[in-house]
Order: sequence, then structure tokens, then C-alpha cells
Amino acid sequence: MSDPMRPLRADAARNHERILGAAVLAFEEVGPEATLEQIAERAGVSVMTLYRRFGGRDQLVRAVFDHVLATEIDPVVTARGDDPWRDLVAALATVTDVLVRRRAIHSLALGFRTFAGETAERFVASLGRLLERAVEAGVVRRELEVRDLVAVVVMAMAVVHPGDPEGVDRRRYLALLTDGLRPSAETLPPPLSHEVPGPPGREACVRSSSPEEPTA
Repeated sequence: MSDPMRPLRADAARNHERILGAAVLAFEEVGPEATLEQIAERAGVSVMTLYRRFGGRDQLVRAVFDHVLATEIDPVVTARGDDPWRDLVAALATVTDVLVRRRAIHSLALGFRTFAGETAERFVASLGRLLERAVEAGVVRRELEVRDLVAVVVMAMAVVHPGDPEGVDRRRYLALLTDGLRPSAETLPPPLSHEVPGPPGREACVRSSSPEEPTA
């Protein structure tokens, strides 16, 4: 298997991107059970080419999740405009939209525990910077932690249902949830832990710190 971090030749880079694009479509259209053979066929490469590049299903799923994060989430989560509140809300809306649209990939990544690695740490760090900026601007509660932002996304996803393909309810309840991030005279109760929550039955993946609690 080639080193996924090593710079690729032009032809290898094209194959790499073609395989990732084919995998995204296969997992979303066929489902989590899409085979490596189906992905290779969609990408127009041999299964051996796929194995040489990624080594197997686990590594491919991680690469696909990283690809979705880098191309669909990172640009918004790392964006900096002149309005910290708008930047934060836009990031939460984008994360929610992508995870709803890419549910099969999200489920696969969690199943292979790939979300609990560098990908999650990078994502949480980006959210943390957005939160710190919003706290400094005085547009959100000072006691908020990154885990609170992740919980907002999880709760917004809980109202997703097939009868609402346009996401009307999701946007409505995300607006209600984000409004609760605004400064208030009432301080939030302390959290049970400082871990970023995962889905039911899975371990938390990354420790969260509040803007007033520096990491060690």
C-alpha cells in the first residue's frame, strides 16, 4: 500500500480523487454495504489499484470521511468573516447539512472508529476557534464549550425525517437551538463531563475545553 500522506504523481492523484468521488457516490447511493469492487468499477480503476492506494475498506472509509470534511465542512468551519455570530451559526448549519446529506458515510466512519482520530481533533479545534472568537465578541454565553456546539448539531439531526426532504424542520429547530447560545443572565448548569459527545452507545472521541479553560 502506498503512503496516503506522500505527494502523488499527476496520474496517481487523478486516480486518488476519482476513487474518493466514486466511493462517496457509492456509499450514498448503494449504502454502507457498497463493495470495493463496486467502487473500483465506478471509478474506472482496477480493484488492485484501489488496494494499492488505500490498503482496504477501513482506510478507504477514513479517506472518504477526510475528503468530505476537507471539501464540504472545512471551508465553512475555518472561514472568518466580520461577524463572529454569523460565522458560528453558518458553520453549525453546514456541519448539520453535510452530515444529513452524507449519513451513510458518517455511519460508516463511526462504525470503523475513524471519527475518533485526527479528523475529529481537527474538526473540534476549528469549532473551538470559532467559539473562542464568538465569546471574545460577546455574542455567545461565556460558559459554552465545544461539546455544546456538537450537541446542537446532534439534536438538530434528531428531527430529520423522510417526510421533510427540504429540511424545513431541521432549519427551524437549529435556529431555536442556536438562539440558546446567546448570552443570558442565567448561567448554564455544568456539564456531566468535558468530552465531546458521540452517538448513543459510542465512546466520546475528543475532550472539549471551554474558552476559559486552557488545554494542558
